[in-house]
Amino acid sequence: MISNSQQTTDNRQRARIDCSQLIECVPNFSEGRNVETINAIADTIRSVDGVRVLHVDRGEAANRTVITFVGTADAVVEAAFRMVRCAAERIDMRQHQGEHPRIGATDVLPLVPIKNISLEECAALARALAERIYRELGIPTYCYEAAAFRPEHVNLADCRRGEYEGLPDKMLDPVMRPDFGHEYTAQATRSGATVVGARNFLIAVNFNLNTASREVAAAIAARVRASGEVCRDAEGNVVRDEEGRAVRRPGLLRGCKAIGWYIEEYGCAQVSMNINDVHLCPIHTAYETVCRMARELGAEVTGTELIGLIPEDCMIAAGRHFAEKQGHALQEADALIGLAVEAMCMDDLCPFDVSQRVLR
Repeated sequence: MISNSQQTTDNRQRARIDCSQLIECVPNFSEGRNVETINAIADTIRSVDGVRVLHVDRGEAANRTVITFVGTADAVVEAAFRMVRCAAERIDMRQHQGEHPRIGATDVLPLVPIKNISLEECAALARALAERIYRELGIPTYCYEAAAFRPEHVNLADCRRGEYEGLPDKMLDPVMRPDFGHEYTAQATRSGATVVGARNFLIAVNFNLNTASREVAAAIAARVRASGEVCRDAEGNVVRDEEGRAVRRPGLLRGCKAIGWYIEEYGCAQVSMNINDVHLCPIHTAYETVCRMARELGAEVTGTELIGLIPEDCMIAAGRHFAEKQGHALQEADALIGLAVEAMCMDDLCPFDVSQRVLR
């Protein structure tokens, strides 16, 4: 989840790739301002035969870039290793500042099964890649989601908790230290840690608000995300159960995570969301729910900022939803997608190029 100030689409690489088997890789890097560094990382990915860079999202305010590329298993894994090495050479985490939670130069590196490969196979590849990154580069690595070795590392937020600054303390914790690399070395000081894993496709999206209040955005996020919010009593104290655990009120949406932040670049607060299950949480449902919660707190949603790509089926489903609400009898896929873009104000911050943003 990042604030995107510029979309750079890879129009240079049109080499044929083997589509009999496809993995998507969506690494997040802790750099969104140095264009030379971002281009170097993207070019490193392109240097591997059998992969194609689909999209580069550069977020200046969050100081974070998301790159989406696809290819065969061996090619994607090799490109992923090379880009981690490039990022470690160019990004010094001791100098990094940004809105988005982060723990390393290559912050998170998920492998996503697309065609003729299973999630379990991607998880095995992720574990081997994580071990290689530590063995050859000396960068501590976590394995998360389907690749996790232990339940405490399944959730990305838990692996990232404390962020880069908290990494030395986490090295001392036998449960929360990285899976590979247990010492805070000079390399770890510079590059931080990398979280490698395997997961299913997700949609990253930010909902823009007509307020600069981070608190309002955070309150909305807490109400809608699947994990909900911590319950508090009349005095503001955390309510705990008999075993001392904080009691949580479930959120309104299933299959999603969300946080609230303020983006100085845009002069507005955002509810930043990862939709992990598009069946449980369609993007139009997320949009309307955030709109409703915003109104209850005296704010309005002014637009929707997609980060990366979105499947065509999700946009068509959103278009049908809004067509029914507005009494339109649209059937054509392009018309439905166009209506979804308009209804959710997906071009609020910058033009929305359907041909480059929608996976067909």
